[in-house]
Amino acid sequence: MEKKISHSQDYDPALLEKMLFKVSKKWIAGRSNTEAINEARKSNKCGMSAILNYLGEGYTEKFQVDRSVLEYFTLLDLLRSNDIRGSISVKPTQIGLCIGYDLCLENFGKISKKARESGHFMWIDIENSDYVEDTLSIYLRVLGNNKNTGVAIQSYLRRSYSDLLHLMENSANLRIVKGAYRGEKNEAYQSNSETNQNFSRLMNVMLKESSYSGIVAIATHDSNLINEALALSTKGSIKMKNLQFQLLKGVRDELKQQLVKDGYMVSEYMPYGEKWLHYSLRRLKERKRNIFLLARSLIES
Repeated sequence: MEKKISHSQDYDPALLEKMLFKVSKKWIAGRSNTEAINEARKSNKCGMSAILNYLGEGYTEKFQVDRSVLEYFTLLDLLRSNDIRGSISVKPTQIGLCIGYDLCLENFGKISKKARESGHFMWIDIENSDYVEDTLSIYLRVLGNNKNTGVAIQSYLRRSYSDLLHLMENSANLRIVKGAYRGEKNEAYQSNSETNQNFSRLMNVMLKESSYSGIVAIATHDSNLINEALALSTKGSIKMKNLQFQLLKGVRDELKQQLVKDGYMVSEYMPYGEKWLHYSLRRLKERKRNIFLLARSLIES
């Protein structure tokens, strides 16, 4: 009689997690803030600034929120004590927006005050459409007390053009992203081409406005959009010092170095923390090449 082979033990969860973490280190700066600071230092040595994000979102428990706020305090101290050229980027649902607007505003106020005292910029990440209105409202209130604060806007959302104009009127510092979420047809563009067209539209408005003095951060890996931004920066009225390019850690490293060589401000977005798995799985889904990296890691181990 043919012996049946059980496959129940084919995959060791611990080994698989180890392999995933090995591949994920391409995009994340480690599990701890110490590791993140070390990666930020490497970025500085390559002529770039670092944007550090402590992973975590959607918190509904106060202790989770308090822990995140404390982590950003510690991170800002480490940036200053290690003389790192960099900033922090914080998600609203990480510091209380799922619990309440006032709590989130209070915590952003605390982190912003700490960032101002340590001499570091603070970015506010944008999340899905349910939180956009409150996020932008909170941002403008924080901006009133700390001009070294910026917020992201997403080109996949139809409302972003109107939001952009309002934010520019308030001299906001803005990071344009495509957006990692989905939305209903009445609130969001459904195709990549529409999202790209809106990204271009938003970028053109900002880069062609001669009176605009805020930061314009182009946060995409899309060559066509980056080339368009470069062309606009030479033809438009915006000062080169206000234009930034922000790219993920471990992505398009050659392009980053070329932009640095050409004299542009380049920042690497570096997430870190124990919540690395969800973020890394999203990165794996985005590009087939990332799946190949995982497969090769599994074979070589």
